Amino acid sequence: MDIQPFLVEEWMNAYETGAKYNIAETCVDSISLDELFRLTGESRDAFFARFAARRLSYGDIEGLPALKKGICGLYHTLQPEDIVTTHGAAGANHHVFYSLIRPGDRVISVMPTYQQLYSIPASFGADVQILHLRKENGYLPDLDELRKLATPGTRMICINNPNNPTGALMDREMLLAIVEIARSCGAYLLCDEVYRHLTQEDGWSESIADLYEKGISVSSMSKVFSLAGIRLGWIATRDHEVVRTLLSHRDYNLISCGVFDEAVGALALSHADTMLARSRKIVRENLEILDRWVDSEKHVSYVKPNAGTTALVCYDLDMPSYRLCEAMYHKTGAFVTPGDCFEEPQSMRIGYAYGRQDLEQGLNAISAFFAEQ
Repeated sequence: MDIQPFLVEEWMNAYETGAKYNIAETCVDSISLDELFRLTGESRDAFFARFAARRLSYGDIEGLPALKKGICGLYHTLQPEDIVTTHGAAGANHHVFYSLIRPGDRVISVMPTYQQLYSIPASFGADVQILHLRKENGYLPDLDELRKLATPGTRMICINNPNNPTGALMDREMLLAIVEIARSCGAYLLCDEVYRHLTQEDGWSESIADLYEKGISVSSMSKVFSLAGIRLGWIATRDHEVVRTLLSHRDYNLISCGVFDEAVGALALSHADTMLARSRKIVRENLEILDRWVDSEKHVSYVKPNAGTTALVCYDLDMPSYRLCEAMYHKTGAFVTPGDCFEEPQSMRIGYAYGRQDLEQGLNAISAFFAEQ
């Protein structure tokens, strides 16, 4: 199987560990287990005593019941039998395509977005059609263009809400319009929702799994819940035939998730409101810092994010994004992601939720680099 290099992950792998100011990170500031116990008020000693006495079997093959109950609490209409646990959202996206996409199937994906949503189906021989998100539209889909692409028999439409890298957020009205387009051609509607709930304003964050009978939601514990280290994600859908297909394919490539990972995830989700409050506070305060910097920095512009942890920041220097980001990294230690990783030239993705001090110092370093140019 041939597949395109995963540009953003290759970039992160090459440079992340040596960064002085990491403002490429996309997770809300990661926490330790000790911090998790402090946040939730649960007993550290009791948790580890229970786990230390447990036999390290495969565990619950279809997922720890307490974990699946916690995941269901993030949706309005889902039951535990609607959840398939996976190794992160990356594993979830791959598993959806592996289970449902066949050579020749028409798959529509937005761009820019996480590269999995178009490169994996293309590697399986799908007829991948790209719906470009434009800055002048606030990086929201053009529904007329989507209707033209969604020909009869389209197998799947792939969206990302909130969007990575732009932070654009589709509201309920737009999501329902996309549902009607998908329904009109009988398509599955896959929505990567790993940044869901990280909004700049209070209110319920809609999920495609609640809105559409063939909607497939993918998410994880990594971004919103600051627990990327447990590598735990899930697929959520009310389509029981899809669930059966996912579980059948899962027997070949996963079997079960780690019992320790699921226990930690279940603990965090049993206090989801506390975890979400922490994450929202960080993204809202830090976006104010980023927004002030964009306003003050003459070389950059952006569409201010409505949600998520990332922003796509455009610049006016005459330098390709890879060269700019590499030079800036080596000169200042400021680590951002080239826009060309998302096929968005003359731009860079900034992650603003990792840590306040890194963000402030990293933005100052970018300004200093720009001034020298």
